[in-house]
Amino acid sequence: MTPQHLVLVGHGMVGQRFLEALAEHGPAVPWRITVLAEEPRPAYDRVHLTSWFSGTGADELALCPPEFLERLALAGHRLDLRLGDPAVAVDRAARTVTAASGHTVRYDALVLATGSYPFVPPVPGHDAAGCHVYRTIEDLEAIRDRAAGAGVGAVVGGGLLGLEAAGALRALGLETHVVEFAPRLMALQVDQGGGEVLRRKIEELDVRVHTGAGTERIDTGPDGAVRAMTLSDGTVLEVDLVVFSAGIRPRDQLARDCGLPVGERGGIVVDEHCRTADPQVWAIGECALAADGRVYGLVAPGYAMAETAARQLTGTAGSFTGADTSTKLKLLGVDVASFGDAHGATAGAQDVVYTSGRTGIYRKLVVGPDGRLLGGVLVGDTGSYDALRPLALSGAALPASPEQLVLPTGLGAPLGPLALPDDAVVCSCHNVTKAAIAEAVRDGGCGSVPEVKKCTRAGTGCGSCVKMVETIVKEELTAAGVEIAHGLCEHFAHTRAELYEIVRVKGIGSFSRLLDEHGSGEGCEVCKPTVASILASLDQGHILDGEQGALQDTNDHHLGNLQRNGSYSVVPRIPGGEITPEGLITIGRIARDFGLYTKITGGQRIDLFGARVDQLPLIWTRLVDAGFESGHAYGKALRTVKSCVGQTWCRYGVQDSVALAIELELRYRGLRAPHKLKSAVSGCARECAEAQSKDFGIIATAEGWNLYVGGNGGMTPRHADLLAQDLDHDTLIRTIDRFLMFYIRTADRLERTAPWLARLEGGLDHLRAVVLADSLGICADLDELMARHVETYQDEWAATLADPERLRRFVSFANAPDTPDPTVRFVPERDQIRPARPDEDGLTLPLPPVIAGASLEVRTR
Repeated sequence: MTPQHLVLVGHGMVGQRFLEALAEHGPAVPWRITVLAEEPRPAYDRVHLTSWFSGTGADELALCPPEFLERLALAGHRLDLRLGDPAVAVDRAARTVTAASGHTVRYDALVLATGSYPFVPPVPGHDAAGCHVYRTIEDLEAIRDRAAGAGVGAVVGGGLLGLEAAGALRALGLETHVVEFAPRLMALQVDQGGGEVLRRKIEELDVRVHTGAGTERIDTGPDGAVRAMTLSDGTVLEVDLVVFSAGIRPRDQLARDCGLPVGERGGIVVDEHCRTADPQVWAIGECALAADGRVYGLVAPGYAMAETAARQLTGTAGSFTGADTSTKLKLLGVDVASFGDAHGATAGAQDVVYTSGRTGIYRKLVVGPDGRLLGGVLVGDTGSYDALRPLALSGAALPASPEQLVLPTGLGAPLGPLALPDDAVVCSCHNVTKAAIAEAVRDGGCGSVPEVKKCTRAGTGCGSCVKMVETIVKEELTAAGVEIAHGLCEHFAHTRAELYEIVRVKGIGSFSRLLDEHGSGEGCEVCKPTVASILASLDQGHILDGEQGALQDTNDHHLGNLQRNGSYSVVPRIPGGEITPEGLITIGRIARDFGLYTKITGGQRIDLFGARVDQLPLIWTRLVDAGFESGHAYGKALRTVKSCVGQTWCRYGVQDSVALAIELELRYRGLRAPHKLKSAVSGCARECAEAQSKDFGIIATAEGWNLYVGGNGGMTPRHADLLAQDLDHDTLIRTIDRFLMFYIRTADRLERTAPWLARLEGGLDHLRAVVLADSLGICADLDELMARHVETYQDEWAATLADPERLRRFVSFANAPDTPDPTVRFVPERDQIRPARPDEDGLTLPLPPVIAGASLEVRTR
C-alpha cells in the first residue's frame, strides 16, 4: 500500500503525543510523516521545565526517545524529523508546506500543533536587554546567564507560569517580585480566600507580591539594559531582570496566512474531530479553538485533542468536546489545586470552607443544590485532590458530608478508591478511569504500578494521580487474593524495621550473615545500602571496612557528595553554625589552594565543591588537623542543627539557642538513619532558625523548650507538630533521644520523619505515649541505643586517614592511581569555578603549585 504523506507542524508535547497515538492505533493506511519543528531539539516536558534550574538535564526532560522511531516503523509509518526548520507558509490549493530552509513538502493531511507564544505587554522598554519570556529551554538558559550578574528580578504575571518563573528566580539567588494585574494570584484557578492564603505563604518565602497593579514601563540604563520598572500604582521597582509570564496567545499566524478561520480572540477554529474548515487540515493543542469555544492552555486537553486527531487519521472513532481543566501543582513549595466549578458559577451552588491562618491551609468545596460536589480550591493541603476531583467530575454521591470532606488530610472523613465510581477519571492527562486501571490489574495481568503505567499510561503525564493509581492497584491485588509483598526487596521478605530488629537482637554484624540467615540471592542496590545503614546505626564498624565498604551508596563510598561532573563536595561540620576566625581562615586557604568553589548553605555551614576523588584525603588531612570533622553531607545521617544567635546576643531571645544547637549536633553527629535528619533551635517564638520545618526542632520559651517533630522542606514541605512543651534541658535531650531511636527502629527505607509520622498508627498521640509515657516499655532500650551511639562515635574521615587500606579507594583509576580523571572539567564563573557543560570546552584543573608536591602522612592514633 502506498503511504500517504502527513505533515506535522510543531513538535512540542502535544505534537509528540499525536505521533505516539498514531503508533498506538495502527494505520488504516501507512503514513510517511514529516515533522517541521521550530526548536533545535525534539519534544521535551514543558510541565516540569522549572526542574531544569535544579539540575534536571534536557535529556531527562526529553519525550522522544530514539526507540520511538522503531515503534512508528512497527506501526507501518516512516518519520522525517526536521529540527530547527519551522514551517513558514501553507499553500492549501497545492497542499504544500514550506519550511524556513526553503524545503517544500506536499501533504495529504496536515496537522498544526504550533502551540502558543508568551504574551508580552506592549509597554515601553519591553524589549530591553534583561527582559525575557519563560517558554523554552533556550529561554531558561538566557535567564540563567542574565541572573549571574543580577541582584533583583521581577516576574510580570502571577498565574501558574508566573509563579514557576518566580521560583526559578529565587532558586538563582535573586531578590524576587511578582507583579499581577488581577486582584489576586492565580485568579483563574483560586478564589479570593485561596489567593490570600497563597499570597501569604509565598511572601513568607521572601517573594514580594504586587497585585492589582500593571506594568507601565521598563526603564533602562545607559547600556540599554533593564534598571527599573514602574507599576500602574506608582510603585517603582529597581530590577536587573524582568520575566514576562502574563499569559499565552495561540500561535495561529500560519493558519491566518493561508485563510483558515480563526477565533475573534485567536485560535484555529476546529470541530469536535479537531478538523479545520479545510478537510485536509487538523489543529490540536494550544493553537486550536475547540468546538466548545475555548482555547486550552493545559497539557491534558492537548493530549486529548492529539488522540482525537490521530484516531481520525487512522480510521477509528473519536471526538473532542471539552476537557477537564483541573490543576494540581507546587508553586514555590506551596501545594495548590483547583478542580471542577472552583468559583461556584453553577446556580444554587454553596461553598463549604476550611481555613487556618496558623498552618497556611485553605480548602473550599463547592456543592450543588442536590448535595453533589461541583468543584473546589485547595491551598497548602492537596492530599485529597486525587479523590475529590474524580468525585466532582463524575457527579457521584459523596461518601460523607462536605463538612467532613473539607477538613485537612488526616482530620476529615477518609477518602480512597472505594469512594469513587468506576467511570471516575483518575488520570486526566490520558483520560484513564478507575475502571480501566482496575481492569488492567484484574484482566490485563498487571501486577505493579509500573506495569499499569505502561498498559494504561495513567500517571505518565503530570504525575499528580500516581498516589491514587498506587492505591487502586494495591486494592485490586488484595481483592484478587494476591499477597502484596511488603518486604524490602526481592532478596528480603522482611521490612526495613523488621531487619533492624533482627540485626539488633541477634547481633548480626555483616550483610552476608543476614542474607544467609534471613534472605536469598546475592542482594541488590536496594537492600545493600539499607542494610549498610542499619549496621552503621548499630555501630557495627567503620562503613568502609571489609564487606561494609562494598555495600555503600556512591556518596558513602568516598565519604563525599558526588556532583554532576564527577567531582565531589567537601563539607566539614560547623556545629550550630558557630565558627572561629581561625576556622574560617583554614577553610578559605584550603579552598584557595585546591581551587574549590565555596558556598554558604542554608544549614549554616560552608560547602567546598570541585574536589577530585584523589584530592579528598589531602583536603581532609588539613581539615582534620585544624579540628574539623565530617559534616555527613554524603550520608543518611544528621546533617546540621541550625540556630539563631539566641539570648546571648539577641534582645528578643529567652534561651541560649547556640549552646543547645552545638550540644545537639555534637550528640547526634554521625547518627545513621533511614533518611537524612535536619534540626534547628530558635531562641524565641520569632523562629529565626525555622525550627518548625525540621525533622526535630526546638523553640525556646520562658519556661524551657518546646519540641516539634516531623517537619521538612523540600518538594513536599510540612510544618512540624508540637510533641511536648516547656521541657527542661534534661527532659528535652531524653525525649529527642527516644524520638530519634524510635524513628530509626521503625521507619521504612528512605522515609523521612514527616511521612513516617503520618504513617505511624495512632500518629502524634501514639508517639507521645511511646517516648514520654513509655507505653511500649521500650524507653530503656531506646536510651541505651543512644548512649551507645554517643559513647562509640568516631569521626569517619579521621579514622579513614589513619588506615592505609581505606585510603586505597580514593583514586580515579585503580590501574593508574596517580592519574587524575580528565573528564572532571570546570569553567570559570563569578571568580570561582563550576562544572563544564557537555557543549563547553572546560579544563581539567591540576593541583596548584603549593599543593603539587604535597604528600599524605598516614598516622595511627
